[in-house]
Amino acid sequence: VQLQASGGGLVQAGGSLRLSCAASGFNFNTYIMGWYRQVPGNQRELVASIASSGRTNYADFVKGRFTVSRDNAKDTIDLQMTSLRPEDTGTYYCNAKRFAHYNGYWGQGTQVTVSS
Repeated sequence: VQLQASGGGLVQAGGSLRLSCAASGFNFNTYIMGWYRQVPGNQRELVASIASSGRTNYADFVKGRFTVSRDNAKDTIDLQMTSLRPEDTGTYYCNAKRFAHYNGYWGQGTQVTVSS
């Protein structure tokens, strides 16, 4: 199983970034895909997830600013982040899980830094 995240970087507050995750090694179409973020000293937290049906779930702190999408033909998920804030800074991880209560598979993470 591989989850290859990309698209992180440094951006000013109010800016946008798009993260992408390329998946391989499992039946992508049957997995819940998600983005989590972590800052040093804190637990990893859910940012957004998308089920194979396309149903999405967002953390309250990103609603209206971030959009998660998936392409079941290409085995990829994206996270479009807009109106970025300094508190969005962290390492963003791609996750794949067969069921919601599973831990699932994790990618290597991509760093997002938002400057004020």
